[in-house]
Amino acid sequence: MGLGPQLGVSARNRMTWRDKIAHISWPMIFLIGCIASIGFAMLYSAAHGSADPWMDRQAARFGVGLAMMFAVAMIDLKTLMRFVYPAYVVSILLLVWVDFAGEVGMGAQRWIDLGVVQLQPSEIMKITLVMTLARYFHGLSYEDVGRPLSLIVPTLLVLVPAALVLKQPDLGTAGMLMMVAAAMFVVVGVRWWKFALVLAMGVGVAYYAWNSPDILHDYQKARIMTFMDPESDLQGTGYHITQSKIALGSGGVWGKGFLQGTQSHLDFLPERQTDFIFTMYAEEFGMVGGLVLLGLYVLLVAYGVVIAVRCKSQFGRLLAFGLSFNLFCYFFINTAMVMGLIPVVGVPLPLISYGGTVLMTVLIGFGLVMSVNIHRDQRIGRRLGNEDA
Repeated sequence: MGLGPQLGVSARNRMTWRDKIAHISWPMIFLIGCIASIGFAMLYSAAHGSADPWMDRQAARFGVGLAMMFAVAMIDLKTLMRFVYPAYVVSILLLVWVDFAGEVGMGAQRWIDLGVVQLQPSEIMKITLVMTLARYFHGLSYEDVGRPLSLIVPTLLVLVPAALVLKQPDLGTAGMLMMVAAAMFVVVGVRWWKFALVLAMGVGVAYYAWNSPDILHDYQKARIMTFMDPESDLQGTGYHITQSKIALGSGGVWGKGFLQGTQSHLDFLPERQTDFIFTMYAEEFGMVGGLVLLGLYVLLVAYGVVIAVRCKSQFGRLLAFGLSFNLFCYFFINTAMVMGLIPVVGVPLPLISYGGTVLMTVLIGFGLVMSVNIHRDQRIGRRLGNEDA
């Protein structure tokens, strides 16, 4: 898997714009374009063969997002590090703003209405949390990571936004934040017995949350119970997942063909342009089409992991790995959800599902990964400004 030629500049020399453009990850951009094109086609199909109201808006946002992705890719890692903690603070403030004055939709208070666009701060936090943990662990040695006291700060960095997101309520995004953070903790060398201790504490918190209406709402409990027995309420809480399974089964091996899906086009399939868009895709293109799409996602994740491994700075390695795992969580949770393997949660399919904030943050995340690749030879000391290895 080619990542471009080795950089011809030393760690102490600044790269020119021409150098940076020469090391853009074009294979990654090709994969992103393939997945996004599938998304445009599915949004066209979701609107019964019309570009309005979803495909045309998504395409326009994708164009803006690509420009932002290229701009972010040009920023060197040291400059990114300087803005990490301020970005985290702003993200926390946006989550607090949602709690006090956010827009309510579909039973959740998750958006900030900016007039031109509705901003979803929880999606922004998925990116800034990875950046913040990468920045923090970059300043620690392996021995430091082994000390329990050094893990108090990163644990709080995770728990605070997770609690704010859970309060919206958004169980899926809160779960993603915890999963990505746990993966990064493993990569930096946190001992397994500490995870066992956290898991035991998590069981206690889950028990408390289940019995507290202020934390876990009735509809979230219903989703979990429906996951255990979908047929218990086919016309109520079990309707979404039942129709999703019917649509998946009706697609068979090869699918019914583009624009020929019955469950989606007869309006049996709910939220076909967002959370359940993979179901519509699988009905029209079958199991083979579904495996092709999942394969494209796996290639993107693998590409990001290879970039992480080849980077010479701890910050870059953790940043590329965390964002790659974040992408994995996106498509794994969404596809597992629509197949009935996990409870239904509000996690979209990246580059496919309709949504402005999700699309922009995903593309910015790709821009950050490409920045790691472009500046992979840049050495950064544990204290910013020190170029020692």
